[in-house]
Amino acid sequence: MPQSRLTGSRIRERRLALGTRQADLARAVGVSPAYLNLIEHNRRRIGGKLLVDLARELNTEPAQLSEGAGQALVNALRDAAARFENVTPELDRVEEFAGRFSGWSALVATQARRIEDLERVVETLSDRLTHDPHLAASLHEVLSTVTAIRSTAAILAETEDIDPDWQSRFLRNMREEAQRLSSSAEGLVTYLEAGADTREMQVSAVDDLAAYVGEAGYHFPELEKPAVGEGEIGLMLEKAGPLRDKGARDLAHRMLVRYLADARAMPLSAFRTSLANTGEDPARVADGFGVGLDAVLRRMASLPTADDEPGRGLVVCDGSGTVTLRKPLEGFPLPRFGAACPLWPLYQALARPAQPIARVVEMPGTDPKLFLCRALSVPRPAATFDAPPIHEATMLIEPVEHTSGPVLRVGASCRICPRETCSARREPSILGRQS
Repeated sequence: MPQSRLTGSRIRERRLALGTRQADLARAVGVSPAYLNLIEHNRRRIGGKLLVDLARELNTEPAQLSEGAGQALVNALRDAAARFENVTPELDRVEEFAGRFSGWSALVATQARRIEDLERVVETLSDRLTHDPHLAASLHEVLSTVTAIRSTAAILAETEDIDPDWQSRFLRNMREEAQRLSSSAEGLVTYLEAGADTREMQVSAVDDLAAYVGEAGYHFPELEKPAVGEGEIGLMLEKAGPLRDKGARDLAHRMLVRYLADARAMPLSAFRTSLANTGEDPARVADGFGVGLDAVLRRMASLPTADDEPGRGLVVCDGSGTVTLRKPLEGFPLPRFGAACPLWPLYQALARPAQPIARVVEMPGTDPKLFLCRALSVPRPAATFDAPPIHEATMLIEPVEHTSGPVLRVGASCRICPRETCSARREPSILGRQS
């Protein structure tokens, strides 16, 4: 079967995925719904301007609707078949299958990719448990501390007449070892749960983007140059190691386009001067450049820092609370799996659109750290006139030494937060109890 015969199925599949009605798509490209129906059922060939117009309305490339898309699906089915030696599908009819049952073919190809991704995750986890030096050292420290506590407890329990001074000394040692055990266990759990080694544990497009942002520190010198255009973004993405698939590259492209717009509106030198002149007041900086406050928060997070400076962290989430962009900051763990702490100002901002929120928060731990979090939720541009509002929240995170005002006690996520009495808790913590 010629691969061009798959074009109609691709068009229909893409239209259904976008939730677009056949009549609306036909009107947008200037054909009748009946003719588009014939195209979608592979009863009319298509090419030239009409194919380009359809691709534009479906927000994809013409090649993804014509030969390239069909061949990619056929190749994916062949790869899926090659992974299982004990199964012998009819490879000589794979093109016919892809043409007649494009939806089922896409499902098989997607499941094959998902299996491959899960196998890679299992292999990565296994390799990490075996070779991760930080994990091995942490487990060794936990075991050593437990052994020391058990030995001291055995002496106290099995010795009938023990000098009071020695008894006090043993009890003091047990207390110190217990504190060290608590700190080691907390650090180990946080390391595992929050995903410290993002490059080795990338399991999704958002993870890939986080690794890319973390590697660059959310500062891209290529886009800070005068008169740089979006063409530079394509060159950057070609060299981006952490971005392994099209989904990750698409996320990165959108992020870099926004970064470039921020850099154009607020050139680096002028932005630094404005920050200094306003006492780092985001509202005054935004007013001076005529930009949104969320753009200023992102720009502040993009400033390069020296090696001995803590820098700033950045978190962006959509209206569902799902984190879509994260720039990590030491001491403020950003969970990769599950929901984050609902007390973060980031989520408070979602409930109060367009109202800036600034709070000093305290992260739990043996050495609690303070951070100034400034957050804002703004609506994203609507795709159509009557589309429902879609909000996006941005939070800038900066470490602070002390504060004279109130402090909000938060965590990373309920699963690894020891604050058992927190009113916002969703599930029990796997760490020790802490008020």
